[in-house]
Amino acid sequence: MKKKLLTILFISVGLFVKAQETYPVNGSKDYRNGQFAFTNANIVINSVQTIKNGTLIIKDQKIEQVGTALTIPKGYVVIDLKGKYIYPSLIDAFSNYGVPESSRQSFGRGAQPVFTSTKGGAYSWNEAIKPEMSTASVFNVDVKKAEELKKLGFGTVNTLIKDGIARGTSVVVTLNDDSPNLVILKDNVSANYSFNKGTAKTDYPSSLMGAIALMRQTYLDANWYKSQSKEFNMSLSEFNKTQSLTQLFEVNSWQDVLRADKLGDEFNTQYLFKSGGDEYQRIAAIKATNGKFIIPLNFPKAYDVEDPADARSVSYAQMKHWELAPTNPAVMQNAGVEFAITSSDLESTKDFWTNLRLAIDHGLTQQQALKSLTEIPAKFLGIDNQVGTLSAGKAANFLITSDSLFKKGNIIYENWVQGKRFIVAQKDVKDLRGNYDLVIGGMGAYTMKIGGSLGAYDLNLEKTGADSLKVKGNITRNGDLVSIYFDLNKNKTGDTRLTGYLDAETPIVIKGEAIDADGDKSNFTATYATAFTEKVKKEEPKPALKVGDVIFPFIAFGNKETPKQESVLFKNATVWTNEKDGILQNTDVLIVNGKIKSIGKNLNAAGAKIIDATGKHLTAGIIDEHSHIAISRGVNEGTQAVTSEVRIGDVLESDDINIYRQLGGGVTTSHLLHGSANPIGGQTQLIKLRWGKTPEEMKFTGWEGFIKFALGENVKQSNWGDFNTIRFPQTRMGVEQVFVDAFVRAKEYKAQWAAYNGAKNKSGLSQPRKDLELDALVEILDDNRHITCHSYVQSEINMLMHVADSLGFKINTFTHILEGYKVADKMAARGIAGSTFADWWAYKMEVSEAIAYNGKLMHSAGVLTAFNSDDAEMARRLNQEAAKAVKYGNVSEEEAFKFVTLNPAKMLHIDDKVGSIKVGKDADLVVWSANPLSVYAKAEKTFVDGIKYWDIDQDAEKQKAMVSEKSRLIQKMIDSKSGGSKTQRPVTTKPALDTCDTMEEDYQTAAH
Repeated sequence: MKKKLLTILFISVGLFVKAQETYPVNGSKDYRNGQFAFTNANIVINSVQTIKNGTLIIKDQKIEQVGTALTIPKGYVVIDLKGKYIYPSLIDAFSNYGVPESSRQSFGRGAQPVFTSTKGGAYSWNEAIKPEMSTASVFNVDVKKAEELKKLGFGTVNTLIKDGIARGTSVVVTLNDDSPNLVILKDNVSANYSFNKGTAKTDYPSSLMGAIALMRQTYLDANWYKSQSKEFNMSLSEFNKTQSLTQLFEVNSWQDVLRADKLGDEFNTQYLFKSGGDEYQRIAAIKATNGKFIIPLNFPKAYDVEDPADARSVSYAQMKHWELAPTNPAVMQNAGVEFAITSSDLESTKDFWTNLRLAIDHGLTQQQALKSLTEIPAKFLGIDNQVGTLSAGKAANFLITSDSLFKKGNIIYENWVQGKRFIVAQKDVKDLRGNYDLVIGGMGAYTMKIGGSLGAYDLNLEKTGADSLKVKGNITRNGDLVSIYFDLNKNKTGDTRLTGYLDAETPIVIKGEAIDADGDKSNFTATYATAFTEKVKKEEPKPALKVGDVIFPFIAFGNKETPKQESVLFKNATVWTNEKDGILQNTDVLIVNGKIKSIGKNLNAAGAKIIDATGKHLTAGIIDEHSHIAISRGVNEGTQAVTSEVRIGDVLESDDINIYRQLGGGVTTSHLLHGSANPIGGQTQLIKLRWGKTPEEMKFTGWEGFIKFALGENVKQSNWGDFNTIRFPQTRMGVEQVFVDAFVRAKEYKAQWAAYNGAKNKSGLSQPRKDLELDALVEILDDNRHITCHSYVQSEINMLMHVADSLGFKINTFTHILEGYKVADKMAARGIAGSTFADWWAYKMEVSEAIAYNGKLMHSAGVLTAFNSDDAEMARRLNQEAAKAVKYGNVSEEEAFKFVTLNPAKMLHIDDKVGSIKVGKDADLVVWSANPLSVYAKAEKTFVDGIKYWDIDQDAEKQKAMVSEKSRLIQKMIDSKSGGSKTQRPVTTKPALDTCDTMEEDYQTAAH
């Protein structure tokens, strides 16, 4: 009766504890407060303070007192917890709890383009920019989801609308099942961002680089908006208002962390990152951001690789990530990076505690785990004065548990949120642990010992005498129902199964039916005899589970350590200098500190590593003037005719396997171009193939900027399908007009800034709006940025040269230019270079008049000529492409090899650093097994900046080591499956090999 009354009291408290002050009362108002005192508990105040045998007193929604030897006021319900634990309820800093799902749509070429917002009102032109969104305005309590999260131990969440690039503001709410008015703790908590355009109907951006450019321009527009009076823009107004809030950026990989951080640095903004869980792969770079993080526990399931055919479908990187992902929290902890833990990104919330304990097994301390789930998220969200620890005045958000929160077998009994009780599991269930006399009809008497913990019992069975035995068993409990099974004959006859029920509690008696291995049935009775005595073990931190090494980059052929720069002396090589000295026989080359120090015969260098190059050829590294490797999520931003604001340098993919493969072909420098989807494309990026470095470390320093232009079929969308008939231009005449209009606007823009900057008195003058699109074109007019133009047909090449002449800008390079032989004289007169294919033809109408002698003819006409790849596979054989100039045009071998070394270096204005073997230049060198123009020649060693990034012998060793490592990981996954872990089916994934006309159908879902 007493228990029943207490239950009724709890229910009434839950119903009436919090009336809404501003709401009218229908009937009599209930003023009762929830007043409770929890005694004899281990109270975990915070991650470093625990009170033994303490008392927690709450009144209504707040903690009134916490401590020891407290005087409990009259009228309070006293609950004796008898050694149980009280913890602060957990906090999730990144959630979409209570937010309606945004309607999703597919992106691609299946609909007509949308250029500006379809959203009514004075908002941004782009639907992905919506800082005006307020989560509080759409939030509603979701009782079912709240229960799911409360069962995990969460009491408070930061919830936001996960839709768009600028996503508006979040709201912190408790998981109570009251009205929104009562569960919201704080509004406008964080301003939220991502690189994902979400449900925006506007086509732009269609690439990752477009998303970054849009964010960059939005920051600039918002700053301009503060002091202008030309327009009202709600989006820009709200963007400015939210800059004082926590700036929360959702990213899905360590590379995106670095991209977002670089963007933030441009605008003096430090983001709080909700990351993807792979930070361990580049922890030094992550720490260098000085950012704080919210990390998920979305560890991948083991792949089902018992079938060797399935195992072949799993990449080396996938296997490594499966093993190492659980180390991520510990790696972050050990690096001193401050982080909160979120339940976001889990396939099922049921995996939360499994994965958290797995992280602890891999080195995350329990203290850090608690801190990252309570104090740190509370601090990040600015609510540490309300929740996160247990102290007087804070919200009564706490857990009651059977044991230490992170101990296997611990049970979360109750989760109190704002003083309201939520029952997760019954805490007054009889403890079954103890020693029992077990009698099974027909099978004899045994001693049964039930130990372990309340949430994870273990069972041992013993019998003395002639037929003595000791076996382990399993016991599970569901209320008063008990199931036991064990193998009396140690797997010789199979299991014996007992199914029974709790017949009595004092003493405990379990009765039921037993079925032996033969299927014979009988009755059993287990009677409690003596108390369970738990062995007191000294709590010592367990060593983290052993795992494989992190490699750089984190894919096949990565290195445990990035290779180091060395002093190297190449002896007795055939040296292709590409200088006036020509090809030198039996010559030595010394490199020191990444530079070529000396060239000659019989050189000596104390301490230098000696490489015997007798019979081998030493050349400058190959330079690919036109490449699309190492670009993440889209080489084209083809949604507008002019996208000069986008930058390939924003989206470098340093973990592209093609970098390694091309090093194996002697390539040391690649010019990464935007595609050819629009007349004026994006800014290009020159990189050195520094395998294992971060994106920023790959960039070629001291390089003048370039930009991609394009002519022909692609830009007028003649091959884009029936829906793409709206974006201007649609004809080749229109292409010309795009160039004219863009540069006329750029000149006007330049004049506006000149007038503003030249004005002695700026009072009354409005500062022009900074336009990144026009900034890039002004750089072209000022000869600070250079054009490389995708081109094929003679008439269009002539057109662009005339436009350039009339508007006062220069063309640096025509690339592809398969009809270059027709206009070579005009190009030579203007100093325009030609980067072409050796012998491509007949793959589309534009190349119907291409000839294999094109390179030779341009070269003979005085055009600086190079051969490029525009293809990840061809780039591995550019030395052979160069040889075709010898075959088709009888170009000398020395001059032909310059087509892929010195000539592209000159085109890119970097011939003072690379492209030839000359004292003082960068030590970008290749050791070839034979004449580099031979189809039999192999690149045996490739050096970049004096660092050996490719070695044919080390490659063979790596391949063997990877086979061994994959075998180990496969066996580990098989063992994981055998141990009962969930698995996933292998799915073959292959990275795209991008070319000029590759269009990313949906960059948002493209895998990292």
